[in-house]
Parts: sequence; structure tokens; C-alpha cells
Amino acid sequence: MFPDMYQYKPIVPNSYISSVYAHNQKSTFMQEQRLYYLYNHWTMQAATYFFIFVDLFLAVFEDPAVYPLPFLATSLVEVLCLLVFFGRLVHFAKVTPRNVFWKDTKNICIMIAILVTLIDLIIYGALKISNVNSIRWSRFLRPIFLINFAESRQIRRVFRSIRNTLPEITYVFLLFMFSVLMFSLMALKLFGDRNLRTVEGSPYFTNYLEIVFDLYVLVTTANSPDVMMPAFDFSWWYSLFFITYVVINTYLFMSVFLAVVYNNYRKHLKNEIRKLAYMKRHKMVEAFNILKVKEGTEFVVKEAQWKQLVKLVAPDISTSHRELLLRVSDEEQKGYVDKKSFVRLADLLNIQVIAMRIQTHPLEHWMPHVYNSAVSLFIRSMVQHKGFVWTYDVIILINAVFIALDEENPLISYAEWVFLSLYIIEILLKVYTYEPRAFFSKTQFWNWFDTSIIIAALIATILNTSLKSASQYNSQQVLDIVFILRVLRLIRIVDSIQRFRVIMNTLINIVPTMLTFGGLALVVYYMFAIIGMELFQGKIQFFSRNSTAHHARECGNPALKDSLFARAKYCKNNFNDITSSFVVLMELTVVNQWHDILSVSITQVLNFILLANGFALVTHQAAKLYFIAFHVVVVIMIINILIAFILEAFFVEYSLEKSEVETAIERKIQELGVGIQEEELRDGKLIDNMETNENDLGGEEITKKKSKGLMFKIASKRYRTVDALLQRMFEAEILPEDDGPSVDEILNLSPADVYPKNPTFDSAA
Repeated sequence: MFPDMYQYKPIVPNSYISSVYAHNQKSTFMQEQRLYYLYNHWTMQAATYFFIFVDLFLAVFEDPAVYPLPFLATSLVEVLCLLVFFGRLVHFAKVTPRNVFWKDTKNICIMIAILVTLIDLIIYGALKISNVNSIRWSRFLRPIFLINFAESRQIRRVFRSIRNTLPEITYVFLLFMFSVLMFSLMALKLFGDRNLRTVEGSPYFTNYLEIVFDLYVLVTTANSPDVMMPAFDFSWWYSLFFITYVVINTYLFMSVFLAVVYNNYRKHLKNEIRKLAYMKRHKMVEAFNILKVKEGTEFVVKEAQWKQLVKLVAPDISTSHRELLLRVSDEEQKGYVDKKSFVRLADLLNIQVIAMRIQTHPLEHWMPHVYNSAVSLFIRSMVQHKGFVWTYDVIILINAVFIALDEENPLISYAEWVFLSLYIIEILLKVYTYEPRAFFSKTQFWNWFDTSIIIAALIATILNTSLKSASQYNSQQVLDIVFILRVLRLIRIVDSIQRFRVIMNTLINIVPTMLTFGGLALVVYYMFAIIGMELFQGKIQFFSRNSTAHHARECGNPALKDSLFARAKYCKNNFNDITSSFVVLMELTVVNQWHDILSVSITQVLNFILLANGFALVTHQAAKLYFIAFHVVVVIMIINILIAFILEAFFVEYSLEKSEVETAIERKIQELGVGIQEEELRDGKLIDNMETNENDLGGEEITKKKSKGLMFKIASKRYRTVDALLQRMFEAEILPEDDGPSVDEILNLSPADVYPKNPTFDSAA
């Protein structure tokens, strides 16, 4: 059709074509870089979590609802959430290689969940228009979004741990159930023909399935010793049966469950960290191969390229920090970084180095002679002495004793003003001794706390004096609260003791990462709550104490007539909305009388099955399987994983020392003479909180400590997350020279695989 189209090709120089191609490549790279930074920006991550929780929170407004809203309103909000999820997924696809994106199971799960939810919305809406009742079964899938988005990697790690632990737990659980069934059969033969009666008058241990359930509950100790008493009343010899059962099943098998969960949790976590370590090293080697140039007989990365790379991947760190890391990587200042040092760049960037500027006190500027006089130096040295801290620790203890005494005693009342005066003097002395900007820096919580309490006490005193004519106003109540809050300073006394500090460090490390288990609990609770609402909604109703409604005394259901469930006013324990469901599930987690929420009605004396038939009677005895499943998943598995997590945290806290990379950084800081020792920062030196981004400082200015006052220190270990500490501990078991297997082999690593040291790691690629 166009025969001459190839005859009119313009003559373009190859250099021009190459420049255009390079420009297009650069533009594409810059666009991908902007998309990557945008995807990982905290606002985008916060928005994702916001819409995830909005989607989960819709259950509050959907039938059965706490606050009912029209279906159109909730469905529009859910569609909006799904659109946000889809947009986030598309954004992720833009910054991820196509072959990697489509192999990632979590992306497939999100797409399927979005599609299934839309189909369910359409079907449910059409049936609702036709006045046909149906079930919103896709609500069960909502936690999938919380689990599978890239930001929730910690929750996914716990779920993978559960999944990998399931086979081992299954074997133990089957053996445990075999033991329960065997003991139940023995109980039937021992007690079934004795014509024994419970205190309610019903036959004792004559129904095999009821025996199995009662003995399963006995493992949790929730119905002990009530379940044993009819047999024990008949003969004390029968108590040996229950004692043997408890020893074997409660103490032996439950301990085995914990051991299995802990062992598998640690094994699979270690395997994941090993994969991540190998993948990180592979990526760093690939980056080295891209940037390398030949210097003599070895391949290296030039200093300029190294700086450009660090500035690109870590734009927020200061120039001085960057120069410090270069000094660590290029020990001999040759102007380049070898392969071994380059590969550990990722580890260097993960170490939090705090840059500090030594600030002089304003009083030293305004009146140096007075501030540096003998009296002033004595006061400052006194405040800096540990005895000053100990003195106020004793004052706090005495104040706590006075708070516990009779406040109507005039001496006690006046003593509170003495303590207030002492605390004001403490704050003034510290502000006089320490530089104010450091004293009130953003991370000095206790200084802000103490000052705020004192200011609140002064304001309360002024109000009390100004409004004493108003008889109904009494600021003493406010003062009581203010002074009670000061007792929290006792935590500082506990923290000053070395053995207690280890526990405190562990608690501080655990608290942030407990959000992971909070997310895990939310997922499990939400799924069981949705299922529980579909199974039990409307079966049990709550009525006020004076209600005259029909069957009000039976919780709205005649099946509960004469049951202790109704007589004990447990009607509010129901699955009629999402909040009530969460409360019931929390009661099940605590275990105490959890069985009572499922079982048969009995008398006031034997309350070990207080709520038992509350749901089993109004539905079917098979309802007990729902509650047993919840107990197995939450109490036996998730709680044990939480215990394993805490145990590992303590082991890490007691055993883990500084990493090789941290030691290298600290050594270089000390060599340059810009280091702050940890002991110099205790007892209120406050320098460690003066972080700065002195981006104008060059490499040579690092050593100008006198002129600039710039100093460095490694961030305190106590503020690292346990997850980071665990990674360091497991990764430390891999030799620095071990480059690991190929990428495909890494992805298929199992906990049993062991790879030897790679002798070719240091060789030029």
C-alpha cells in the first residue's frame, strides 16, 4: 500500500539516536523512581491503612448493625475502598517487574478478594431489592486486605509462621485428642453405671460426647474442680483419675504445644531471615557489578559513584553522616570502595547514627563570669552527680507513701506543697545546668512529663485561690490526680537497676512490635465475629432488668428457660452485632468460664457450664465446634506464638552484642574524635537527643569538633525493635563471605538446607 515508505527514511546520525535513547531511558528511570518514592511515602501507606480500617469498620453499620445505615450508603463506601485498593495494587505493579508481580501470591489474593466482594455486593443488592434475605459472605474476606498489602509484611510473617507450624501442631493435637477420647471412654465406664448425679440432679457422665466436651474444658482448668466433685463425693479414689488426666493433658500436652510452636516459629523465622539476607547480598552484588570499574587487579566502586548512590537511596541522611559511612567503607581513604565493603552498605544504612551538636548554655553567653563562677560550678556538678538523681528518687518514694496516707490530716496536706516546691526546684536546677533546648528536646519524655505536671499543679493552685468563694469548686481533686501521676516516676527508679533494665528494655522493644500481634488478633477476631454473627444473630436477646417483654427472662428464647445462662443475666453475651461479638470472643480468649458460653444449663452451685447451652441449646450441639475451633486457633496457637515471641525477645536482650558493622562505625567515630560514650549520656547529659541534618557539613568538617561541635553516637539498643534484633541475631549466623546460592535456590530454601561458605565471594565478577 505504501511501496516507497522505506525510500524516505531520514538520515539520522547514530550519536543522535543514542542520545535520544539515553534520554528516554533516563526519563523512564526518573519516572519509575518518582513512582517508587511515592508508593513508599508515609502518606500513601497511612491512606492505605485508613481505607482498610474503614472497610473493616463497615461491619458496625451493616446488618446486624450497632448503628444501622442504608445498604446503599455502606455499599458505596465499600466500593470506594475497593477502588483505592485496586489503585494501590496498580501502583505497586508499576514499581515491580511484571514477572515478579504476577508470581506474588498476595497480589493475586487482593485481586480475587476485590472481584469476589464486588460480585457479592451485586448479588446481595439485587436480592435485597427483591426482598429476599441473603448473607454477605464476602465480609469474611475483608481482613485479606490487611494481611496482603505490602505494608503488612510483619503480619504476613506471623501467618506464614502459623501455616508452617500447622503440620507439627496437627500431630500433637491429634495425639492430645486421642488422649482426651481415651480418658472420656474410661470416665464413661468408671462413672456411667454408678447412678451419680450432679448437684442439678441430672445424670453424671452418662453421655459420651458430653464427657468429651467436659474433659476438653478441664484441660483449660475452667471447670476445675466442679467437674470432679460428684465422683469425688462418691469416693476419694476417683480423684486420682482427674489428677492423672490434668497432669497428662494440661501440663504435659499444653507444654508440648508451646514447645512445638516455639521451635517451629524460631526455625521458620530464621529461615525467612536467611532468605532475606541472601537476597540482600545478591542485590548488592548486582549493584556492584553495575557500578564497578577496574582499579589495578580488582574491581571497585569509585568514591563519586558511591556518594551518588547513597544520596539516591538515603536522601534524608546528612552529608556529615554520609562522609562518616564513607570513612568506614574506605578505611584507607583510597578513593574507592571494594566489593566486600560495598556489599555491607545496606547494613551500614540500617544502623541508626545520631548526629549531635554540643550547645552552650544561654547563661554562659549572657553572663559567663557568673555562670562559670565557683558557686555555679558547684551547683552544676551537684545536679550532674548521681546523688542528685538518687535524692529525688527517694523524694518520689516518700511522696508515694504520703499519697497513700490520710489526706485530711493537715500535715499530709501541707506536705504535698513541700513536695511540689521540691519538684519545682528540681526542674529549675536542671534547666540551669543543662542547655534548655536539649532539656526540652522532642525525645525527653520525662522532662516534659515532670514540667507539665508541675505546671498543672500551679494552675490548679491559682484556680483554687481565685475561686475559693465557689463552694462547689474544689481544685484539690485536680491536685490529687496531678500528684498521683508523679508516682509514675517510680518507673525511672526501676529502670536504674541493671537487672530490671533488661526487663524494661524488652518491654520497650516489645510494645511497638505488639502491633503485629494486634493486627493478627484483629484478623482472627474479625473472621470469627463475622461467622458468629451469621450463625447466632438474633438467637439471644438482651432486655433491661425491668422489661416486661415476652421471654425477657429467657433472653428472648424459650430454649433458655430455667437455664443459669438466663438467670445469671448473661443475655448481653451475644452475636447480634460486631461489638458484642468481639466482647464474647475476648471472654473466650481469657478462658475463664469460656465453656459456659456454649454448654447446657445447670444449677447455681455447679456453674462450670454457666453459659454452655446459651448458644448450643438455641441452635445445635454442633455449635460447640465453633468455640472449640476458636480456642484452638487463638489460645493454643496464637497465644503460644506470642509467648514464643516474648521468649525470643528475652534471649536476644540477654545474649546479643553489637554487630560487626556497628562496631566498625563506633571504632571510626572514636578514631575521628567525634564520639560520645554511652556513660557520658546517662543521668541527664541530654546530648543524645540533639539530632541534626547538618547537610552543609563536608567530610573534612567532621573532625572540627571544637568549631562545629558536631558529634556522633550509635542509637541506644533499647529503642530498636525486637524484629530488627532477631534479624541481626539470625543473620549473624551467616558468614560475611557467604554470598549464598542462586536466587531461585534462595526462594526454595527450606529450614533444613545448609549452605557452606562461598569461596568465590571475594573474586572479581
